[in-house]
Amino acid sequence: MAGHSHWANIAHKKSLIDSKRGKLWSKLAKGIMVAAKAGGGDPAQNLRLRYAIIDAKAGNMPKDTIDRAIKKGTGELEGVNFEEILYEGYGPSGVAILCDILTDNRNRTAGEVRKIFEMAGGKLGATGCVAWMFDRKGLLEVPASQTDEESLMELVLEAGADDVHHVGNNFEVTCDPSTYASVCDAIDAAGLTTEVREITRIPKDTVDLDVETARSVLKLMESLDDHDDVQKVAANFNIPDEAMAAIEAG
Repeated sequence: MAGHSHWANIAHKKSLIDSKRGKLWSKLAKGIMVAAKAGGGDPAQNLRLRYAIIDAKAGNMPKDTIDRAIKKGTGELEGVNFEEILYEGYGPSGVAILCDILTDNRNRTAGEVRKIFEMAGGKLGATGCVAWMFDRKGLLEVPASQTDEESLMELVLEAGADDVHHVGNNFEVTCDPSTYASVCDAIDAAGLTTEVREITRIPKDTVDLDVETARSVLKLMESLDDHDDVQKVAANFNIPDEAMAAIEAG
């Protein structure tokens, strides 16, 4: 989980910048449109849409922007048709990487993502090459300053969560995607805030990286995350505390 935590926190900080320039909202809107197209515009009847709206609200997307994305997905407003693809590949030191893609041009996106991997010393792999190394989970990070582990565990386990871990300054709550909405609701009802809130892919095992390799992998992750068609990126690396301290120190 530690490797995922490092990237989740970096991605969260990036999202604060992305939201100011609209990139994050654009990606969130794509997710809403695809969910609404697949299962209709009522989040009460379309669980995937509800999850997409939760993500959008976590990204501070305005309600009218969310509503407009739903209408584009259902066809009430003109919109673009996006194709969902999962790209799998390897980064430096064989780190396994997954990219959730929404694109209106598969060939263009494949070429651009392949180039990003290759420029970082990695490579795009075949379907199924690394996906088996990950579990799809709901993940929420609650600042430890807001509550204690026992109280949080009692709250979220009752709502359907799998586990709670104390990592750094946060508690990490994991759950099955099917209980993600109820866990989010329970945390909100308790008046707690989250630093990370998403359905993501969590590695079953991790690879420890040294400082230089970690820098290369993080650069690759950021380059992939910056691509407009990449919705989310997951990887199975772990950066030991001393290596992370060296990276943060520059």
